[in-house]
Amino acid sequence: YFFNKNSIAKKSKIYFLIFPFPPFLLFQFHNRAVKFTSKLFGRALSRRIKATVLYATETGKSEHYAKQLVELLGHAFNAKIYCMDDYDITSIEHEALLMVVASTFGNGDPPENGEGFARELYEMKLQENGGASSHHSFSPVSKTFIKVNSRLDLLTIKKPLKQIDRLDSLRGSLADSFPSESFGPLSNVRFAVFALGSSAYPNFCSFGKYIDNILEELGGERIMPLTTGDEICGQEQEFRRWAPEVFRIACDTFCLDSEDSYSGMTFALQNETITTSTVRFSKVSESFSLKDTLAKFHNREIRVCTAKLKPISLHNSNGNERSTIAVQILTDGVKYQPGDHVGIFPENRKELVDGILGRLIGVDDPDEIVQLQVLKEDHNPEGIFKSWTKHEKLPSCSLRTLLTRFLDITTTPSRKLLQFLATCCDEDQDEEGINTLANDPEAYEDWRYYKTPNLFEVLQQFPSCKPPASVLVAQLVPMPARFYSISSSPLKHPNEIHLTVAVVTYKTDDGKGPEHYGVCSNYLANLKENDEIHLFVRSAVGFHIPKDPALPVILIGPGTGIAPFRSFWEHWHALKLSGEKTPKVFLFFGCRTKSVDLYSEEKSRMLEEGVLDRVFLALSREPKIPKTYVQDIAKKESDVIYSLIVKEKGHIYVCGDVTMAEHVYQTLRRIIANKERKSETEVEKFMLGLRDENRYHEDIFGITLRTQEIHNKSRATARSRMESQS
Repeated sequence: YFFNKNSIAKKSKIYFLIFPFPPFLLFQFHNRAVKFTSKLFGRALSRRIKATVLYATETGKSEHYAKQLVELLGHAFNAKIYCMDDYDITSIEHEALLMVVASTFGNGDPPENGEGFARELYEMKLQENGGASSHHSFSPVSKTFIKVNSRLDLLTIKKPLKQIDRLDSLRGSLADSFPSESFGPLSNVRFAVFALGSSAYPNFCSFGKYIDNILEELGGERIMPLTTGDEICGQEQEFRRWAPEVFRIACDTFCLDSEDSYSGMTFALQNETITTSTVRFSKVSESFSLKDTLAKFHNREIRVCTAKLKPISLHNSNGNERSTIAVQILTDGVKYQPGDHVGIFPENRKELVDGILGRLIGVDDPDEIVQLQVLKEDHNPEGIFKSWTKHEKLPSCSLRTLLTRFLDITTTPSRKLLQFLATCCDEDQDEEGINTLANDPEAYEDWRYYKTPNLFEVLQQFPSCKPPASVLVAQLVPMPARFYSISSSPLKHPNEIHLTVAVVTYKTDDGKGPEHYGVCSNYLANLKENDEIHLFVRSAVGFHIPKDPALPVILIGPGTGIAPFRSFWEHWHALKLSGEKTPKVFLFFGCRTKSVDLYSEEKSRMLEEGVLDRVFLALSREPKIPKTYVQDIAKKESDVIYSLIVKEKGHIYVCGDVTMAEHVYQTLRRIIANKERKSETEVEKFMLGLRDENRYHEDIFGITLRTQEIHNKSRATARSRMESQS
């Protein structure tokens, strides 16, 4: 029998009243004891189960989501986070739970900090198959393999979800938890992938899809179908729907009690504990150079260069055309090759920064050097200790500098940021208006699409909103570098980098809203001679000039897509002057009118000197001339193009916006199909072969003008995808 002892103190004597436990109470006691022991056991086990979060990012968005995910997984797992660049691939076979948050760069390529990881997974696949891929014999660095594997989800047999027995999971290794028919080096790994991208690109989320497919092909067990987040529409909403669900499934998979963890995790996802009580600005005397702080902030090796002179206009604008400028930068000792990109760290416009500073509270002098500090809790056997520590990422500098050089204030605030701004309103009407946008996904997407308001415009729309400076800064995301194709050759312009830049301005709300300015293009347009520019070079190995001059080259690029081709012809011109052989070159260029025929004099001179063999011009808005695009010219010259590609084994380079690039690709497919009478499957195989042989090169950037046609189509597609994933 179990006995309950109630002691009654009477002077110095103690008396015990002893009576038997009723049977139903005895059962409850046993039940609670078992549940308590099970929960303790589960919590102890959870600290032994490692969850690894990997991310690859170009702008910082994937890193932002990955950090949220690892914090949430920490409620039930021993969670760690790594950039793919910093991850030791030899550890992957020993992971229990692997979560991946991956962006796609350009039209299907991995971000720069994900290229090594992609290559290492590819090499693992080759080793598993005895040195040959099961699908294609691509080289270990082939990005074609990534694009092909991203489409294999329909061909892959999905395995049913397996649950790990609790007793098996208590063992040091999980190797015996899986049936003997599981094969592959990752047969002990459970994984899930959240892929970020833009549906404006044909190869939407290709890198995330590639990771998802190849992890399964290597033996990993997918615990949740791949989820995609589209920057065109609903990306944040998709992540907030995916994260709690993948957490719950992970707990179920490893037989963990998810009830307490799940509720805490969901609360943490919706409400980060960032308040005036947990973050603050503290005055400091130390300060570092802008170069050093930018380098640490972006984890990049940054060079400080200077503007050679004021930007030069490349055409005489008649008021109906966007301005296009040539930017010349002095770059002593910076090495690059024709075809490479340069990353520029711009400044936010002064009027935006001043407008935001005028609405913030909690700061007396925006030009004073301050350090953002966060209140951290340390747990040890003696209790909980709180202390103020420096923010892990933001540098010590003035608030004005933070908003000018480090933080993104031009992108429409996220729904999460709106939830915070709603708490900063003095008027109920403003609070209700912001909460409507924050809590109604459809209203938010319509508002973001048509108004595209920046942070200052949001504060103007809701005038009683006055956020504390420290809390706002802690929730803003980093301002990413902007990439431009280099349009000069180091052989012709040593210690210089030239850029060809379209200066972006547009009005929101179908032309009825305020004027918006492209952050970096307008920053570059306003440079003065000797102004400092902080930059770095991003190698574009897949867009370099062919080494064999005997192979002909086709260049296709409208507008500023001509930028890398100028670096090509300058390079070939320098080689020709030194007596070296250069390839046969055909250039297809397109623009709206003859007044914006960029580098027309240079092209004529290159024709005369034999650097370019033929130049074709497509005009889409020239009066009294039929509207023509580069793909139309390519179609007319199908015989020449077919001969250069198929008979002479030439190279094709395409540079420009994603819509043009897809039209050109489809035109070339049709040319090959018609000339060789190939089926759809055969011609697709041929085009993939061109990529694999490194003969089809693309340098593609996103949507440059907010055209109704492109955005409506992309947005409709994104909404359909969201509905199918919900």
